[in-house]
Order: sequence, then structure tokens, then C-alpha cells
Amino acid sequence: MKAFLLLGLLAFALAEVKRFDGEKVLRLKPVIDAHVTLIKELAGSIEVDFWSPDSAELVNIGIDVDIHVPAPYLELVSTMLQQSDMETEVLIEDLQASIDAATGPTPRAHSYTNYNSWDKIQSWIDAISASNPELIRQQEIGSTFEGRRMTLLKLGKKSSSTKPAIFMDCGIHAREWISPAFCQWFVKEALSTYGSDSQMTSLLDQMDVYVLPVFNVDGYDYTHKSNRMWRKTRSRNSGTNCIGTDPNRNWNAGWCSKSAVQTGASRNPCSETYCGSRAESDIEVKNVADFIREHKSIIKAYLTVHSYSQLILFPYSYTYDLAADHNELLKVSEEAASVLRSLYGTRYTCGPGAATIYPAAGGSDDWAYDQGVKYSFTFELRDTGRYGFLLPESQIKATCMETMLAVQYIAAYVQKTL
Repeated sequence: MKAFLLLGLLAFALAEVKRFDGEKVLRLKPVIDAHVTLIKELAGSIEVDFWSPDSAELVNIGIDVDIHVPAPYLELVSTMLQQSDMETEVLIEDLQASIDAATGPTPRAHSYTNYNSWDKIQSWIDAISASNPELIRQQEIGSTFEGRRMTLLKLGKKSSSTKPAIFMDCGIHAREWISPAFCQWFVKEALSTYGSDSQMTSLLDQMDVYVLPVFNVDGYDYTHKSNRMWRKTRSRNSGTNCIGTDPNRNWNAGWCSKSAVQTGASRNPCSETYCGSRAESDIEVKNVADFIREHKSIIKAYLTVHSYSQLILFPYSYTYDLAADHNELLKVSEEAASVLRSLYGTRYTCGPGAATIYPAAGGSDDWAYDQGVKYSFTFELRDTGRYGFLLPESQIKATCMETMLAVQYIAAYVQKTL
């Protein structure tokens, strides 16, 4: 009887996992106004998942548009695109096949070259915190909407005095799995090279590095258990069945202004770029914002890691106005990108968010900069669309190794300014 019950529960659990068989990811290349209008009309009439840019409102002439089209709409979309004469490329032929191919057999233990589940990451946080108490401590900064703990890892040699710090978070958007993989890699490298690598040793002697391995814990867990393509948090929104807020549109930095349609944020709770009912309405954002506000006198740099597009961005994204420190931030980002490229030849583009890709109000790097954290950068890791959010596990190591060089460059630069 127990065996039958367990099988029944397993079947129910499996049935709850959303599948994407036969669904495609297309790259559209709008070059005239009619193409832009068509894409926006498609988004308004059928269910389209925008991979890049984040929403239909940001579609414009000359910007490649990557969209995930559900199977029931493929024939309709294909016909409309053919009639429009818009150049179209199939990036992913079968989304479910790509999801399955991106990950290999799941190891029982935590691995730095696999996409680990939240349960494994949580156990890893506890284990690695206990491994070297002179260099690493954990600090809980609050709980998520669904009650999971948000744990920071504080890296740095213990000191009797307060040290300047760098804050880095990964996994704001749930489906960007390469992002949390990098934060875990960074922690591993920091601990394993301290004492042998002069740059890392100097960094951890002189500064602390706060690492939030997974920002959007509820969403990340949901991508592993239910819907690989989920982006937002899992908070409930009043008056609607639509779930979640975009945690990178929920910061008080040009938050959902009257021009939000032009700045990449939406007041529609069903939108992937929903900005929330108010700035910091989502508890995850508030927890991190509270921590940074409390420590902003010592935080000298803010790094937030996303995917995909191969970019190093800096403020501003909520306005086309240049940041007061634009020239310096551009120089630092370009040097970091150059160091990154030296390993495998991977090319990154650098610049202020709004002008480099598209406007996006309510982002964390803009907010941190406006709080006085001068060196605020957003990394968009590999790739440029071939795999998109489904970067194969076989690329985790190379992606992390090259990104490590860029992050260490920025950290060393910040050190020199102290």
C-alpha cells in the first residue's frame, strides 16, 4: 500500500512539472516600424515569453528580439512572420530538448560544475561556512515570501575593526541559472586561493566581500521543481491570480514612473517586468536593500550577476542621463571586459544600461549607485542567444573562470581607491 501511495505522489509531482515540448525560441530582426508593430501586436494577442529584451514595450528598430513561442501558437506566428518579410532565425528548435540537454545526470552531492538545486546550495552554504571560520561566516538577512532563509556569506579575514566591503548578488531572476553558479564558484575560488594568490589574499585581508548566492530563492527553487522558465519572485499579488514581481524592477530607482512603459517596467501584475505594488514591496528586495542601507558607509562596490548577453553595465538604466562617474565606470568596465576576454576570447560589451541595451526602471545597480555606492555594475554572463537561459553545464567552468578575472579586476581597482 505504501509503495502505491509513493508512486501516486511521485506521479502527481511529475505531472506538476511544466514541459515545453516542441516550443521554439526565435530571434526576430525588426528593421522597419511595421516589424515593431507586428511584434507588439503578437505580444498583446498571444502568450509570448520575451527573452531579450524583457518585454514588448522595449522592442525597437535595430534591436534583435528573442522570443519563446508556445507550441499552440507556432503555426500562427510563423505565418505572420513570413507575411511580414521580417528576418527570423530559430535559436532553439525544441525548448524541452534544450532544457534536457543543458544538464547532465544530477550528482547526489553539490558540484561547482552543475546547476545545483536550492536544497544543495543551502547545505553547501552551511558546510562551507563551517570549513574556515577565519575567512567565511554566514549571516541571515531575512526570509523570502515563502519562508526560505536568505543567507549572506561574508568573506574576509577576521578583523577587530570594520573593513570596507564589496557586495555581490546572484540569481535575481530565477531562470538565469549560470548566475548562482558563478557566486558559488567565486566563494570556492576565494577560499581555495587565499594564501597562495597574492591578489585574493590582499583583497580578503583588506576588505570583506558579501556574497548572496541566490537572491530570488523561491523563484530559483520553482525553476528546479515546476517551471524552468520562471523569472519573477513567487509573491502573491492582490486582486489577481498572477504571481510574482520582477525583483529587478522593484527598487526605488526611477521606480515605475509615469513613463514606465518607456523604461522597461510594468504595472500589470501578469507582466514579466511587473514592478510591484510599491518600491521594495517584495520582501527579498527589502531584505537586501535594508542590509545595504545599514552598511552603505562601508560598501564600496555593488556587483549583480545576471544572464544572458555578455555585457558589463553600469548606471543608469532608468534614465538616459549619464552618471556623474560615467567616464571612470566606463573605463573600469572596459578594462574588466578586456581581462575577461584574455582567457577564452569571449567578448563583452560595456556601457550604461539604458543606452547600451534598453531602459529598465527600478534596477538594483541604479539604486545602489544612488545610495552612494560608486562602483555599481551589472554582469550579463554568457551567451549571446545560442543557448540563452539554457547555457549547458559544460560551459559553467569556462564562464566562471573568465568572469572571475573581471570581478577580481574590479575588486583590485576598488581596493586601490581606498
